[in-house]
Amino acid sequence: MSASREKQTRRDMTASGQIAPKTAREAQQRKEERRSNFVYGLIAAAFVLVVVVSMIWNSNIITRSATAVTVDGQKYSVAQVNFYYRNAYLMFMNQWSYAASYLGLSTSLPLEDQEINDTASSFLDIDLSENEGMTWKDYFLSEALDQIASVQNGLKQASEESFVFPESVQTQYDAALETLAKSARSAGASVRRYLQATFGSMVTEGVYKTELLRMMKYDAYTEAYQDALTYTPEEIETAYNDDKQAYDFVSYEAVSVDGSLETEQDEEGNDLPAADGAAEAARNSAKIAADALAAGVREGGTLSALSNGMEKVSSFSGNKDSYETCSYTSDEFADWLFDSARKAGDVTVLENGDLFYVVKFLSRFRDEAKTVDVRHILIMPEEGELSEEDEGYQEEHDLLWAQAKAEAEALYQQWQDGEATEASFAALVEENTDDPGSQYEGGLYERVYDGQMLTEFNDWCFDSARQPGDSGIVETSTGYHIIYYVGDDPLVRWQVQVYDKLKSDAYSEWSETLHADANVQQQEFGMKYVG
Repeated sequence: MSASREKQTRRDMTASGQIAPKTAREAQQRKEERRSNFVYGLIAAAFVLVVVVSMIWNSNIITRSATAVTVDGQKYSVAQVNFYYRNAYLMFMNQWSYAASYLGLSTSLPLEDQEINDTASSFLDIDLSENEGMTWKDYFLSEALDQIASVQNGLKQASEESFVFPESVQTQYDAALETLAKSARSAGASVRRYLQATFGSMVTEGVYKTELLRMMKYDAYTEAYQDALTYTPEEIETAYNDDKQAYDFVSYEAVSVDGSLETEQDEEGNDLPAADGAAEAARNSAKIAADALAAGVREGGTLSALSNGMEKVSSFSGNKDSYETCSYTSDEFADWLFDSARKAGDVTVLENGDLFYVVKFLSRFRDEAKTVDVRHILIMPEEGELSEEDEGYQEEHDLLWAQAKAEAEALYQQWQDGEATEASFAALVEENTDDPGSQYEGGLYERVYDGQMLTEFNDWCFDSARQPGDSGIVETSTGYHIIYYVGDDPLVRWQVQVYDKLKSDAYSEWSETLHADANVQQQEFGMKYVG
């Protein structure tokens, strides 16, 4: 899988094992009592040693610390590799659990017994001709090893560049440990037990803390790299002209004429066999009707008027009085619409099985809509103890939302009573917001486009009367948002699309270099306990 999906791995471990017992020789019988007692003493000492070794083994200390891989000569223990392996799995499931069965991934079967199928290979961009028989365990292990190499080499580069990590790294790290402790308490377990239950039997607080901090530092460094990627309007325009099809939209009108044969049934509801040639006749009739519609539009008629009342004709958009817009996708429909020779008013008939589409091209354009920059603080209601079916649920729900509203209003008033500037607003964010996506960015969201955010949030931002410096509280399904309107962003929507693509491609190419050439050597003994 490509490295553009960087930041995808984080947290875990598991393993167990056994050790071969030492062989013992029978002692020769001694005549002297002193010498006999000495031998028995040795046997007792040996027995104690075996017990100690057994206790150490059963605690997973040996397998946990055994080397599983080396990356450019640096050793990583079974515990460390399991940390990244389990993290890769948990992150994947957190994002795609709803699609797991569709991808052929069962959570009830061992990962090593499940091969990547064609659907999953396409979704994950895996070439099965080069990875025949690849299992889900192989996939997550590959992700883990790539991440280990990326973190190692990313931190190495950061050190060579004397990169100064932002204070937010330590803040996020401390917050993560607080969350871990809170989660353990809620589960009625110690942190050690909680980590084992969540990440596997090999996990320790030490490994978890060490690797978590390394990953947070890595994230901070890579984010700084990405933030430093900037492009001038001229570079954006050049990139657009090099690949207009990736950014343009087209508008069009279309109706479909159904050429499939309607199956007749007998009195008992059984399908009757179709007469010879009936299916072909139905299809030909639809084709004639579609061609007639197209001819009528070319002569100045409208699709909505000409198709009104026609049988087996429906609007492609579901509304004959509207037109559709779309971006490019590789199919016959889009290929015709995005043909560089296309002119306003062009009409054609496109076939897809028994359907005939009459399509009228209206225009091709790029999205010139403005984008905006905003800051916000999210106050979410506390989670209640009752479910929707419980008596008193609504009262509890209303109380929790009222408390969240009061908290938002008090915080907003605090800001208004102070300097009431953008800087003072940003200063309030980190300690008060419930939005982790902007918590350490002063609540800032840049280049927001119309329709991107929740409806109420979006409508507030794109109110035609909105001015830089405006502020207010907006309620959404998530909670209460205290919003500060920074202003219109210099880039319009199509420029943002190009800008984001340039950054994404450049970052992906760079991040690939962090692990692509790493010398990763798997150690047979240690790797037996990874997974």
